[in-house]
Amino acid sequence: MEIIPIAHIRTEFPEKFGIPRQSGLAVNLRARIVFEPRFRNPDALRGLDGFSHLWLIWEFSANRRGSSPASEQSWQPTVRPPRLGGNEHMGVFATRSPFRPNPLGLSCVELERIDMEDKEGPVIYVKGADLMDGTPIYDIKPYIKYADSRPHALSGYVDSLQERTLKVILPSEHSACVEDKTILPALVETLSLDPRPSYHDDPERVYGLSFAGYNVRFVVADGVLTVVEIK
Repeated sequence: MEIIPIAHIRTEFPEKFGIPRQSGLAVNLRARIVFEPRFRNPDALRGLDGFSHLWLIWEFSANRRGSSPASEQSWQPTVRPPRLGGNEHMGVFATRSPFRPNPLGLSCVELERIDMEDKEGPVIYVKGADLMDGTPIYDIKPYIKYADSRPHALSGYVDSLQERTLKVILPSEHSACVEDKTILPALVETLSLDPRPSYHDDPERVYGLSFAGYNVRFVVADGVLTVVEIK
């Protein structure tokens, strides 16, 4: 079976570090889905504007291990989820790890609007995506609440974990460096999700996050993330 990208997503993340670990956690993050030329047919999106959310099927393209098929590549049956501190092993199929036999991702995003007049159009604008800029999209499906929502579902070991968020301090002298102030809520939301690996706890360490063309440098101590530079 051979599949090809139908589109690529444009986001504020040029690299993997800092991307939310799941879709929908940073609702202010905006992205654009730009179709490949052969799929830029408005008829393919007929009726889609009546849905509020979409499923995206995509590739962990930054994890490619060569040109050989996935079945011929080495893979590990267990992984170490960051949410468990990076020390405990779980079966790869019991995790959302990007390192899989077939590097496919699944994300639920909010449909903001569809621009039929864009020069690259039609272009789909979404919110809450957890994808790196340029990620190939293989399929788009509408989210259907009667079939896709399971309010009483169990989430295994994830149910016992608490969502870790940080208080973010963004001094005005640093936020002033950002020309487009509309991206600040998404930046603060992203930082509050704690981009660091869960086993990092060094208050002296300065981290750097690439976001929307800026290098955002920050430190974390006692549950507070402080931005020290934006350039």
